[in-house]
Amino acid sequence: MQKKWLSLFQYLFFLGLGIFLVWWSLQQIPAEKWNDFKLSLKSANYWLMLPVVFILSASHLLRALRWKILMQPLGFKPSLPNVFFAVMIGYLANLAVPRLGEVLKCTILSKYEKVPAEKLVGTILVERVFDVISLGIVFIIALVTQYDIIGDYASALFNSLFANQFNKISSFFGLAIIIGIAIITILLFTFIIKRYPQNKVSLLVKKVSKGIWEGLTSIRHLQKKGYFMLYSILIWTLYIAGTWIGLWATAGTAHLGLPAAISALAFASIGMIITPGGIGAYAFFLAKVLEKNNIPFEIGFANGTMQWFAQFLIVLIVGFCCLGLLPWYNKKKETHESN
Repeated sequence: MQKKWLSLFQYLFFLGLGIFLVWWSLQQIPAEKWNDFKLSLKSANYWLMLPVVFILSASHLLRALRWKILMQPLGFKPSLPNVFFAVMIGYLANLAVPRLGEVLKCTILSKYEKVPAEKLVGTILVERVFDVISLGIVFIIALVTQYDIIGDYASALFNSLFANQFNKISSFFGLAIIIGIAIITILLFTFIIKRYPQNKVSLLVKKVSKGIWEGLTSIRHLQKKGYFMLYSILIWTLYIAGTWIGLWATAGTAHLGLPAAISALAFASIGMIITPGGIGAYAFFLAKVLEKNNIPFEIGFANGTMQWFAQFLIVLIVGFCCLGLLPWYNKKKETHESN
């Protein structure tokens, strides 16, 4: 019960942060510039959002294909439709409660494809590691191509996000405490498992730990390493392409080139991490980066809002479709297999 209340509080906090960022961003627009903001949205070429929809939907499909590859070393070959449904339903759930989607993805495939959920947890952790590495590479490309434009902003932003403004010693001490607690917890579980090997809790911990470890180490035994790397590159290439085409949609940003699109994606991705679905934060960070490219904040925020809303609609529409198709597809699949 206490854990549920903590999760609820965490969600409400980050949702509140997103709503605050929407409000605060709108306050950044001077009164005399409101017409420019509204005109930018009114005159936008919304037809360009159609290719963005297809591009981002393709990136979600590639994620499903990449996840399938991670499951193969574990001895499982789930159907692509079920993996894609799980991915999209996971995204849909994350709009409501952050990280709930990761749990749903595992439970859906566990139910319909009989893949142990604990093993899937490990594969998801591998995916997240590759996403962090990929985002880091995008940041490096952005800094290399636009360092003179965004270098100072990037330095200030990362300092504010990660540097302890009060006391570096206390930060180190806090980190040491967290590591210490983690080590003590691991040692405690190890002791319990060795002392009471047949206890239900011990057996459960061993099963889950073994499953997660197998999922994590699946990367070492990939049968299609080339495809895994190709899909990873294509996913982020599509993200960049979608952002660039999205910039074409508003008159004030249509002239921006590929380097600006890469920088916009890199910083806007931070917004997708810190608030549910990127609400408020995505458009804010995109606008701040475009501002460094001599685009007025109100124009950049209008474009960022439009791009965020396009992504939101994709997850909402495709996610709900997958939610309906999931039981229908599996019922049809069971009927076909029984025949």
